[in-house]
Amino acid sequence: MTKTEKAVSFRSMDQGTDADYQFLNELEKSHIEKLPERILLALEKLDDGLEGYQVARLQHSLQAASRAEDSGADIELIVAALIHDLGDELAPQNHSQFAAAIIRPYVRAEVTWIVGMHGVFQMYYYADKLGLNKDARERYRDHIWFEACEKFCALWDQASFDPDYPTRPLNHFAPLVHQIFTRPPFDPNIIRDE
Repeated sequence: MTKTEKAVSFRSMDQGTDADYQFLNELEKSHIEKLPERILLALEKLDDGLEGYQVARLQHSLQAASRAEDSGADIELIVAALIHDLGDELAPQNHSQFAAAIIRPYVRAEVTWIVGMHGVFQMYYYADKLGLNKDARERYRDHIWFEACEKFCALWDQASFDPDYPTRPLNHFAPLVHQIFTRPPFDPNIIRDE
């Protein structure tokens, strides 16, 4: 920060004034309004991520969202399919929970649960090849959203590594990202247990 920029007066939060916190609150509102653009930029960065697959992580995410849209999913699930691997870069060991934390304030609880659990459910398709338990998801078998997460992984996530699938570009999904991430956070009419 340059000396010409306005800044709070405190060096310890307990010393902040009403004016300091009003100033910060206005800056935070402006920052939050730009969340959809930061989500889109983070998705673009997935193009340089994990190697070894036939498609880059961005292409995988776009393909999963395209498949969700092709199957008639609602906007929340389409955006969930788009951002489900957003945590791969910063939280590779818990990327599912990372992505769930990002989307949680803006979608119904079912969608948050699906995104947060998809890593465990996805293991069904490969874990046994690594000597791991492919049925780890079974401990959630009685959960109300088990079948929804199973479907998310079977139809959209595990199938989206195909370089020949007709995948829509990121700009196609940008309006949906804006629609979801500009909703009032934690709106009880949206964040509901079904």
